[in-house]
Order: sequence, then C-alpha cells, then structure tokens
Amino acid sequence: MSLTSESAVALGKKIQAKEITTVEAAQAALDAIRAKEDKVHAFVTVAEEEAVLKRAGEVQKQIEQGILTNVLAGVPVAIKDNMCTKGMLTTCSSKILENFIPTYTAEAVLNLEKAGAVIIGKTNMDEFAMGSTTETSYYGATKNPWNENHVPGGSSGGSCAAVAAEECFYALGSDTGGSIRQPSSFCGVTGIKPTYGTVSRYGLIAYGSSLDQIGPVAKDVTDCAAILEAISSYDKKDSTSINRKDLDFTSALVDDVKGMKIGIPKDYFKEGLDEEVKEAVLHAAKVLEEKGAIVEEFDLGLVDYAIPAYYVIACAEASSNLARFDGVKYGYRTADYEGLHNMYKKTRSEGFGAEVKRRIMLGSFVLSSGYYDAYYLKALRTKAMIKQEFDKAFAKYDVILGPAAPSTAPLLGSSLDDPMKMYLGDIYTISVNLAGLPGISLPCGIDKKGLPIGLQLIGDCFNEKKIIQMAYAFEQTRPYQHSPLSACTEA
Repeated sequence: MSLTSESAVALGKKIQAKEITTVEAAQAALDAIRAKEDKVHAFVTVAEEEAVLKRAGEVQKQIEQGILTNVLAGVPVAIKDNMCTKGMLTTCSSKILENFIPTYTAEAVLNLEKAGAVIIGKTNMDEFAMGSTTETSYYGATKNPWNENHVPGGSSGGSCAAVAAEECFYALGSDTGGSIRQPSSFCGVTGIKPTYGTVSRYGLIAYGSSLDQIGPVAKDVTDCAAILEAISSYDKKDSTSINRKDLDFTSALVDDVKGMKIGIPKDYFKEGLDEEVKEAVLHAAKVLEEKGAIVEEFDLGLVDYAIPAYYVIACAEASSNLARFDGVKYGYRTADYEGLHNMYKKTRSEGFGAEVKRRIMLGSFVLSSGYYDAYYLKALRTKAMIKQEFDKAFAKYDVILGPAAPSTAPLLGSSLDDPMKMYLGDIYTISVNLAGLPGISLPCGIDKKGLPIGLQLIGDCFNEKKIIQMAYAFEQTRPYQHSPLSACTEA
C-alpha cells in the first residue's frame, strides 16, 4: 500500500510519532499527482514542488519543537479553486479569473495553515460552482476515479476526485446546493456541509451568499470531523459567521446509536430514484436499526418546491455577486473594445461560460421589476416554509436519512445537453442549504457498474455531532473501498 492510501488523521499521527516526515508526505502527494493527473484532471493549479517541500520542511521543524500539535499538521491538502490563496492562482475554473492571484487568503484556509497544513494545489470545479458535474470548468472536465468515462459530480468534483484518486489526503470544498455531498457520493468519499455560519465565508468567492458553506472532503468520518474542527471559527470579517462554543466535533466519534431516532422521508423514495441506490440506502438504515437506532418513515413536506425555490434564490444572488467581474479592477479584460459599456459587454460575454451566463440571466430576470414579487419573494417565503418543515421533523428525530443523489455518477457529456435533468439531480441536497442545516454524505455501497453509492445524513442546525456520531457508527460496519485509480502509480 502506498503512503497516499492513508487517511489524513492516520498520517498525521504517524508524523507526530516521527514514523514519517512531512517532507516525505508532501513528496508522496506530488508524486501521486504526477502519476494520475493525466487520467483524472482534478487540479487547475499544482503548487511548485520547491515551495511545497519548503513549507513541509518548516512545518516539520515546528512539529519537532512542539509548536504544532494538531493531528493535521504536515498533512498535504488540496483547496477548491474558489477559495482565495495569497500568491497562488485562484480562478473559480473560469476564463474571467484566469490571471487572478489574490493578495489575501480565505479564513478557512488560513485556519488550516495555522494547524500546519501543507497546500499542494487548487482543485478543478464547475465554473463559479455552477453545475453538478465539473464539466462547466473552463479548464476541462474532471473524471471519476472509479470510471474515467463518468463524471465525479460537482461543483466540488476536483476536490472529491483528488481524494478518491489519492492525489491528496483531504481537500476543502464548498456546498451551495449539494456541491460537497453529491460529488462525495459519486466518488466514494466522505464530505460534510456544516451548519450555515460555522465556517467563515471570508475569501470564498461568492456564488449564492445565503447558501454557500465551506466544508471538508476526506476518506472517512474521523478525518472530516478533525478537519471541520480545524476550519471552524468565528470571524468578524464575515457578517454571517456564528460564534459557536461547541466545535469539538471529534468528541462525537463514538460507535453508539442506541436510542437515537432516524426519520426517513417517504418523499425521498418516490419515482426518479435509482433502484440500486434505494436498496443501498435502506440497507444502511437497517444496519443502523440493528445497532440500536429507532427508524421511522415520515412525510417531509414541500420537497417538490425546493428545486424551483433554490434556483430562483441562487441565481438571483449569483447575478448580483457576479456583477463585480467586469474587466475593470481584476481578472480578464477583452482585448478589443470601444468605450466602457462595450468593454463590460465583451469582457463578460467572452469571460463567462454558457452555464454561468444562463444563471446570471435567470437571476437578473427574477430580480427585475414586475417579476421580483412573483418569483424572488415567493422563493424566499418557500425557503422559510421548508425550514419550518425541517423544524417539525427535528422535534421528533435526531437525524434524517436519505440518498445523496438519485443515481450513481452519470456518463460524461450526458448532463450538459439537458440542464433541467442536471438541476433535478440536486433534489436530495438543496433543501439542506435552503434551511442552513448540516449534512454528511458517506459511502454505503457499490452499484452493478462498479460506481459508489452515497448515504446522506441530515441534522438540525448546530447538531453536526449527531450526524457525525451516526455516520461514524455506520462506517464501522464496512471497510473503506479504494477507487481503481488510487492504485495507479505511473502516468
């Protein structure tokens, strides 16, 4: 087994025990990227080897001096390309930011660096996080490490594929409507979307500000809990940041679900759900029941309204957030133009891809006079009602259990032709963002095509510990399955 097959926490413990050095770990990650990147295309930018090894050497010294004691110290990490990293290209996988090098670092990434993380690169994503397949990237599509003819999911497809291909030990992603949980499900890894406001959004290039949240992607629940603990903090620079006291997420890594109540929404198991996915998810519920959890079916209302509400709100916020990319202060500017208005128009026409333009136009439409009340305000009211439905459910249940996606990873190219189909694929994840709830996706099976199936556990606001505990208990019943590409050692 290669060094990169270790989990992040297991590697961190070996580094602390002096069984391995941070430089060796960084070198192993860089070698893995060299061997596999042609096949998977998980990265937009790979950091320079010299800079990575220098940083690893500095961290090693601090570990030896007893300054850095975090279990993640010295462990190589990849960052989704919509989080600012000082001095390192940050593109959002868009042409309009192809030359953007930030002058500051996102708070969540800064927290990781304080813990001793070694950043090895920036991962590919759907352009501005708009998409569910990582095919809308200006830099080309990422492939699924389980089968290179399939998508890895999106928009954090690069982060999830990099972890599944074992090019890095863990990664950061962002989740606006399922962008951590759905690709985690497709790539057979574990990803958490925390409660809105738990992780600072400062330095995260905004898509839908009321929905965006940064979270970890890793091989297992233990890793995700440790990473979430490291990146969570109150941040005055983010007006939506919440000052929480209960950030010791690793204390929930307990293999015990006796008496915990699980609600299974009947609405999640109607037509449109793949039979193999349905079987694997319900089998996971049965396993948890055998371990002592109480499992009940219930009706979760308004599920059918979640997708229209989400796309109205997300597109409205996107059209407002993306107005800043105009070719004036930073990023791409068209070479040939006449006057300021023409420069704006040409820069944006040339700089944005088709999916981003579609969502900006949709957002501008729902915010325009005459349509604002009919669409945007109605969507906000629906969002509040969805939150009420979840409140009712959590008065009765500790955790809600369901699929992370209606099917396993589709073939490359099959979703782009049908945007509606791609949007409907978010049916099980977007309500969690609308209600600001925490959710985790973890592997629960493999289908006949050899593709991973993901289980989603949803908790009430600030109840990450419950979903971590339940996910951990389920994880103990099955070994981690490495992707076929993870074993690849040469390009």
